[in-house]
Amino acid sequence: MQALSQQILAHVEHLPEGTPLSAKALLHLGRRSAVDQALTRLVKRRRLLRVSRGAYVRPVDTRFGTRAPSAETVVIGIATSRGEVIAHHGAAAANGLGLTTQVPVRQVYLTSGRTRQLKLGAQVVELQHAPPWQLFKSGQPAGEAVRALAWLGPTQTKMALASLKRTLPNEELQQLASVRSTFPGWLAQQVGEALVANG
Repeated sequence: MQALSQQILAHVEHLPEGTPLSAKALLHLGRRSAVDQALTRLVKRRRLLRVSRGAYVRPVDTRFGTRAPSAETVVIGIATSRGEVIAHHGAAAANGLGLTTQVPVRQVYLTSGRTRQLKLGAQVVELQHAPPWQLFKSGQPAGEAVRALAWLGPTQTKMALASLKRTLPNEELQQLASVRSTFPGWLAQQVGEALVANG
């Protein structure tokens, strides 16, 4: 079993920071039960972090000791490995676009996958299932605007759209307007009035 643990660690060493690891990805090293036991031992020895059911990551070694990988890195790794679309939560998007000075206290992301939590040491990261329209253009300004507007809600959308018209490039605004038919009625109407009807 010790040899299997060492093989797993050797495999993990070659993975980029935050890349999730599962028992299924290690079956070339041994039987499932043996791999599960080795992973459990490595978590107890703090050589791996169990971030969610069946998902592990390697802690990052620094001159000050070990730490969990950044939440963003782990979330991107999960999105890549599981084929999920993951995007910033509307509160973070609104802050990033300068639509609010409120800084989110919790780390929350939207996902096309199921709702769940990731545990990165003492930090808990939430992944919340979201409809496809809220996952539009993940990581791009037009998509961030969609999520920010959805989070701000009907009463603040008009002012937010006026601000976005001043700060976002025209092509991003056009992308936002082009998918308004997928939005809830209140948001589609306000986006249409701000970006289409008035030019």
